[in-house]
Amino acid sequence: MSHPALAWSPPLPEAPGFDHRVVETPGLHTHLAETGDGEAVLLLHGFPQHWWQWRTVAPIIAAQGYRVLCPDLRGAGWTTADDPRMSRETRLHDLLALLDELDVERVHLVSHDMGAITAMQLTYDHPERVRTAVQLSVWPGFLTFSPRLAPAFQHLPGLIWHRPGSSLRGTFSERYVARPMAETTVEAHLAPLSRPEIDGAVRPLCRRMILPEALRMMRGAYRRRRLAVPTLVVFGRRDHPTTEELMARICPEPERYADRVEFAYVDDAAHFITDDAPTAVAHLATDWFARAA
Repeated sequence: MSHPALAWSPPLPEAPGFDHRVVETPGLHTHLAETGDGEAVLLLHGFPQHWWQWRTVAPIIAAQGYRVLCPDLRGAGWTTADDPRMSRETRLHDLLALLDELDVERVHLVSHDMGAITAMQLTYDHPERVRTAVQLSVWPGFLTFSPRLAPAFQHLPGLIWHRPGSSLRGTFSERYVARPMAETTVEAHLAPLSRPEIDGAVRPLCRRMILPEALRMMRGAYRRRRLAVPTLVVFGRRDHPTTEELMARICPEPERYADRVEFAYVDDAAHFITDDAPTAVAHLATDWFARAA
């Protein structure tokens, strides 16, 4: 069940061209921002972001004839849960329930950062629900871990031991963006953290979803499976320590693990690629939808 579009909207931030509603599934009240008509495209935000991450990307995709769905995932944005507990696959079950409630059988899937974890679970466990996938700023699940990747995890201890009320502004430091992010943009990304239940979800998300999934990847869980969904993996060229040379080392012979995987790199973009280069992200995604579906 969902409340009618326009009957509710998030207090802030605003973005033109979206309809907003709350979709009710067992134990969860998902805020959904939606735009466009056509085949469904599901955009899964990263951390510490929410639906607003896609404010520029989604309208470009919608203009190409797609229905774009931007949910606030559990523990983020303006979605609320009856039970704060979290497990490795909680968000996966949330997404399946959401798609069923929306009567959406298959989607093109675009994900970033923490959202890519749930996206990978969906593509591996339920490939029948995904037409194509675009994965932003996150390595494929079948990677071979290298010590050279260690700097990418330097922010994780602070999140695992996050104290309610602690600032997360450092997440958007110059290390993770290609150009300084405007203060108003940072405030918009962090706005939901003023809600105690969202601030309180940081530690469970990191401890009970991120860490277990990262350990599974390091132990080769996804190298023992086959990725059937056509997947495009996209990185900003300034998203250190990831480089094309390192990707070739940690993801050699991707055809051994996947039916179809391609890699793309965006100039003048770092980890927060949807802020650094939203137009490039949208165009890469729609091109992949057309080529790989």
